[in-house]
Order: sequence, then C-alpha cells, then structure tokens
Amino acid sequence: MTRFDFIVIGSGIAGLSFALKAAELGSVAIVTKRARAESNTAWAQGGIASVTSAEDSFELHVKDTLEAGAGLCDEAVVRRIVTDGPARIRELIEFGVAFDERELPDGSHELDLAREGGHSKRRILHARDLTGREIERALLAAIERAPTVTVFENHIAVDLITLGKLGPASTDRCLGAYVLDEATGEVATLRSDRVVLATGGCGKVYLYTTNPSIATGDGVAMAWRAGARIANMEFIQFHPTCLFHPQARSFLISEAVRGEGARLIDGKGRTFMEKYDARKELAPRDIVARAIDAEMKRTGARCVYLDITHQPAEFVRERFPNIHETCLGLGIDITRQPIPVVPAAHYQCGGVQTDENGASSLRGLYAIGEVACTGLHGANRLASNSLLEACVLAHRCCAAIAGQPPPAADSALDDLALPAWTSGDAVAVDELVVIYHNWDEIRRLMWDYVGIVRTDKRLQRAAARLRNLEREIAEFYWGYKLTTDLLELRNLATVAALIVDSALLRKESRGLHYTLDHPEADPSLCLATVLRR
Repeated sequence: MTRFDFIVIGSGIAGLSFALKAAELGSVAIVTKRARAESNTAWAQGGIASVTSAEDSFELHVKDTLEAGAGLCDEAVVRRIVTDGPARIRELIEFGVAFDERELPDGSHELDLAREGGHSKRRILHARDLTGREIERALLAAIERAPTVTVFENHIAVDLITLGKLGPASTDRCLGAYVLDEATGEVATLRSDRVVLATGGCGKVYLYTTNPSIATGDGVAMAWRAGARIANMEFIQFHPTCLFHPQARSFLISEAVRGEGARLIDGKGRTFMEKYDARKELAPRDIVARAIDAEMKRTGARCVYLDITHQPAEFVRERFPNIHETCLGLGIDITRQPIPVVPAAHYQCGGVQTDENGASSLRGLYAIGEVACTGLHGANRLASNSLLEACVLAHRCCAAIAGQPPPAADSALDDLALPAWTSGDAVAVDELVVIYHNWDEIRRLMWDYVGIVRTDKRLQRAAARLRNLEREIAEFYWGYKLTTDLLELRNLATVAALIVDSALLRKESRGLHYTLDHPEADPSLCLATVLRR
C-alpha cells in the first residue's frame, strides 16, 4: 500500500490543474491509463469560452449557457463558473498556454476570440485548431516542475476502495483505489482520503465518436460501483460535424469552422439549416445534430457537407491548420471542396453528481471535468464551456479541500491498512474474441437504439440486451486476470446501462434527449435524473 495526500485519476485539463494546486498542499499521485499526454483535452480543437472582451458580459455568457441547457442548468453554478472564468484564463496563460492573438492598428495585441454555436458574442479563446493540445502541453510542463507529484503512466484504476467494502460501516467513504500496472499485470493499492476523478467522458460507448479510444467512462462506472450518485446520463451530446471518411472515423471538424462562416449543405449544394432554426449553422449543437440526422434520413444520404470554400484559402489554412492538413492528407482540400460530415457522440453532459466544488455524494470522493455533473451544462452543453468548467472546478475543488480540517482529525482510519488485491483462482485471458465481440456489440446497439433520436421500444431493447451483456462480462471479469481491455469493457457496459436507464426515466424531449414517443418538453420534468444504487 502506498499513501498519498491526493490521488487524481486522469491527466487532462481538470486532473492536471487540480494536481498543480494540490501539489502545494501535499503529495499527489496522478493515475493515467495511457501516456500522460493522452486525454480528451488533447483532442479539443475549438477552444475555451470565457468573458474577456469589453463587448461581452457575464450576463450574456450566463444567458447563452442557460438557453443551451434547456431549463436544466443550475443557474447559481453557471454564474459561479462563468464569473470565475477570467481568473482561470489568466492562470492558464501564466502556466504558459499560448492563446492566439491578433494585432491591433496601433501595433499592440489582444486575444483573438472566435464564435461558436449558441454564443451571442465572440468569446472563444483558442490556439489555432489545437487548443486542447496546447493546454495539455503547458500543464504537463508545469507538472514536470512539481516535485511532490508522481505520475503513474499506463496504469488503469480498477475500482475505488470504500469503507463499506471493508466491512459494516455506519457511514461510507472513499479510502483509495486499486490500480492495474498494464506492463506487469500487478495491481497496486493506493491509499488517500481525497480521491479525485478526472477521467473524462464515455464517447467510445457509441460506434461513432469524436473521442479518443480512452473515453470509456471509467470514472462514472467506478463511482457508480462505489455507491456515488450519478445524474443526467441520458444527455449525450452528438457533435454535428465529424469527418465522414473510412480512414478518419473519429476526426472532429471543429464548431469554430461554422463560427467562421461555414455552411451546411446537402449533396446538391443546397443549404438546409434555415428550415430548422433562425440561427442556422450557429444554433446549439443538439438542434444542428438533429437537423443533419433528419436530412440524412429524409434523403437517404450517408452524410452532409460543411462548406467554407467562400472564405480566402490563406485564412482557412492559417485558422484551421490541423483540420486543413488532416483533410488534405485524405484527398479533401477544404479551401476548394466541402467537407463530408456526420454527427458523432462527443460529450457526456451528465456524470458523477457533485456540488459546485466537485464533492460527490460519497465522502472523500471528488469529480471534476467531463466525468462530473455539476449543473453547468443542463440538458445540453454550450460549446467550449467544458474546458472552462474543468479548470474552474479544479480550482474550486482544491480550495474547498484546503479549507477543510485534515481527514485524520475526525477519523480513526489514519492507520488503516487496506487489503492487497488478490486474483484468487483467476487465470490468464485466453479468449480475447469475447472481449472484442462484446465491445462491438455494445457500441453498435447504443448507436442504433440510443442515438440522436430515440423511442421507448428501442431503449427497452437496449436495456434487455445490456443486462445480459453485463452478466456475461461479470463472469469473465471474475474468472480471468485483469487486463486494460477487460476493465474498459466492464466500464463501458456499466455506463451504457446508466445511459439507457436514465433515458427510460425521462418521458419527454429536452435538450439532447429526443424521443419520438414523447416529442414535447414536460415542465413537470424540469429536474435532474439522479440514479442511486
């Protein structure tokens, strides 16, 4: 057993931001299941939303967020995160993040702000179209200079350790985590009274997603098994514009492209967004994704197109170098040709239910970033609010913990030795085909039955099949030695079931949850869907 003052699971903007602050208070373990730079954050293209212009205001940002959230945002949380944004932006710049600037007539420079769907003003700070990668680079460089931080790369958390799992307890709490070293196959026991989940989302639960392969919902699944409350998992955001190409099925075409004037067109070059919303291409993502889905189903087309060819070629290459180069490598010159796109699973608006400081319902367990449900996003996330929420909650969470008495001051658990992991009679996995088959089946049934447009019958079919899959996977889990693939499959099945169960409970259409059986919003259901074990 190894003790740390803090355990952070995940190495994106939320986990790294928290770790940098917590490092001033004690020892920190960062557990990340791949290399430290592999995170959802590193894939973020568009940018981070914050009020930094004199033409903008907190009230406008709050209003835009509430409108996108379709009535389910916690307004108090929205206001706190929005108003704390500028301070966190300054902090990122101090860490070395190089946001794009533009030159003014007098030779001075100011931040170059982009606009995205649902925003009434330009307020998106960016680093070309590689914003997440630039933030990740700067924060990891700062981590290298933090002597009290230990990074466990290629380690995947197996499960959280709770007092309740060790025996009868009057009140439960989180005591640490079991962590699998992928290289050795050994499971380490990490002990801490403060465990922070920063594991990102669950996009890989769907067949088509803009997320990297690591996005398997690990944090939500572990928190659920440990007894924490999970909220609003029915609200999965589908990004309207994922590149439609067999060699790049997970490549995102940033919303910033539409923010710079790109138009959605059908195969005959006709625009169609005006039929669905007065804001056209700049409508919130749920509206744009459903519009594209409807057009594809109406015409039988396999994709639609995003056209930015009316903009100067030099501007497009300069503003979107990564998108331009990636598409060009696939034979698509976006300065001369429209980009084939389809919607794909993108962001998890629900997650581990927390307060405004990241505290979950399980004492000692915190969640920040996409894995958490704070009340900011409601039924639909406003573009680029996710990176903002991650760094604001990391700051608030660490500040709240610092203001609390040390856990040992009110606990007799300081000297508790946690039991080591044991594999029992488990044997080495000899049928990987079972894992891969179940993985593919989960992702396909979620895409077919729990996608952009849903029905009660499809959801019920998905729930029935997932129950069987969970039983099969549980037998496999207990019978064989642990591998990363097996753990990810187990988590994927758990999260898929949570999404379906939440969707079945919401008998209305709101935000990202649209069902043909209940096509209108019901005012009496304007509240969070909370699941408890």
